[in-house]
Amino acid sequence: MVLWALAAGLPLAFLGLFFVLPVVGLVGRGFVTDGSLDLSGFAEVMSRPRTWRILELTVGQATVGTAIAVLLGIPGAHLLYRTRFRGQALLRALVAVPFVLPTIVVGVAFRSVLSGHGPLAFLGWDGTFAGVVAALVFFNYTVVVRTVGAFWTGLDPRGEQAARALGASPARAFWSVTLPALVPAIASAASIVFLFCATAFGVVLVLGGVGYGTVETEIWVQTTQFLDLRAASVLSVVQLVVVTASLWVAGRARRRREQALSRVPESRPVLALRGPDARGGDRLAVAVTAAVVVLLLGLPMVTLLLRSLRTRDGWGLGNYRALGVRGFGLGASGWEAAATSLRVAVDATLIAVVVAGLVALVASRRPRSRGLRRAVGTMDAVMMLPLGVSAVTVGFGILVTLNHPFGLAVDLRTSPMLLPIAQAVVAVPLVVRTVLPVLRAIDSRLHEAAAVLGASPARVLRHVDWPVAARSLGLAVGLAFAVSLGEFGATSFLVRPSAPTLPVLIYRLIGRPGADNLGTAMAASVLLAALTAVVMALAERLRGDTGGDV
Repeated sequence: MVLWALAAGLPLAFLGLFFVLPVVGLVGRGFVTDGSLDLSGFAEVMSRPRTWRILELTVGQATVGTAIAVLLGIPGAHLLYRTRFRGQALLRALVAVPFVLPTIVVGVAFRSVLSGHGPLAFLGWDGTFAGVVAALVFFNYTVVVRTVGAFWTGLDPRGEQAARALGASPARAFWSVTLPALVPAIASAASIVFLFCATAFGVVLVLGGVGYGTVETEIWVQTTQFLDLRAASVLSVVQLVVVTASLWVAGRARRRREQALSRVPESRPVLALRGPDARGGDRLAVAVTAAVVVLLLGLPMVTLLLRSLRTRDGWGLGNYRALGVRGFGLGASGWEAAATSLRVAVDATLIAVVVAGLVALVASRRPRSRGLRRAVGTMDAVMMLPLGVSAVTVGFGILVTLNHPFGLAVDLRTSPMLLPIAQAVVAVPLVVRTVLPVLRAIDSRLHEAAAVLGASPARVLRHVDWPVAARSLGLAVGLAFAVSLGEFGATSFLVRPSAPTLPVLIYRLIGRPGADNLGTAMAASVLLAALTAVVMALAERLRGDTGGDV
């Protein structure tokens, strides 16, 4: 019991010190005037037309982005998880890359496509709502494909088979039987996509232009440019309420999905894309997925690569050679920034995997006591809170509150581990969602049988839980590493000016005039994307069929 208390207490202490304390401290500064609580800021901030325009844009982009991602993702889920064809594994890997790409890279990539002499400049989407939504769909297409596809492969086939036997066409059987059965997975994916769209930061900051903003970017603007902590606090509270509602919906949908899967007697066999098992719906799935992969996923990345090779003297590697140049007020060269990013990401990954592993281990237990079950469920929900709070709020909160917390003589802001810790706070919820479903899939009777046979709790963990959890460890490490590499919101406040990470360096380059700076930013973006892709490719090779949520 003591070991389980420690396993639960350490992550909660970590979250309390490096997330709850900074966020509450920052929000409190906005609501405390002359030592007394002052909530008049709500009425003041919510009465501003600018605030309502920001809220409308945030909800609008999240709603439209979610709807498009779901509509495009369902055919992709069918093609990648319900059919069989040569090169399927490679296509799955390619489709998974956008989700883990750094937001700053995606912003630069879409900017290269939509602005200036980009191939889609004629659309006029640069700095518009449509351009931002397209980039958000690029990010979240993977979430829908993986979540719905993994659920689809486990559906009981007998319902659709019965409908076909009664004379229903494949299309009618899909609309009447299969689609209703997919609702738990679709709802789970949609709620998570809505969450990611509503809290997007780097993409909106790069693509949105001067007249476009969301709650996330507005918190950053109010904090860094106007120093209006009251407005930032109000917006942080509003965002937390909206995102908490999204997490609640996602949790309910996830539980429905797990219950549905637990009732499936056997996995449904996949269909051949060609031959006698092929159906007309496969052709639609192929057409939609091909268009998405080529136009939405491939074109921005290919354009980014080509633009990184274009210099004022023609085609060449000049922009990449410029990454080795230090100075010009950037604090470090591109290669030095890459080394800093990798070093920080290693530390952040170790912290995130340890903390998230303990959370997943505790949350996967099924205690008999109703009180303990509620406590476990509450802990799982609490550890998801970093998904619902702006990374900007977390970063700035750490900066202003962790000087001497709890009267300690140590100023934690001077610690070199503060940046990895902040990135780990952002990565922990995603790692938990990767590992937890795997541990929950373990039959509790295995634990009971091992205990009856005299195995100690430590031995049960070593011989029952660890072999199963190890299957998801590769993906968890890769995801944490990728998230840390690309983290920009909290990092922009905590990074030292003389030692920027690669995303921060890219943003500084974008903000400087001149084609050479833009070319170097694109080269740095390609470098960051390549590092992320390599990490995730290694993680995919190490993982099994984990069944995680992301």
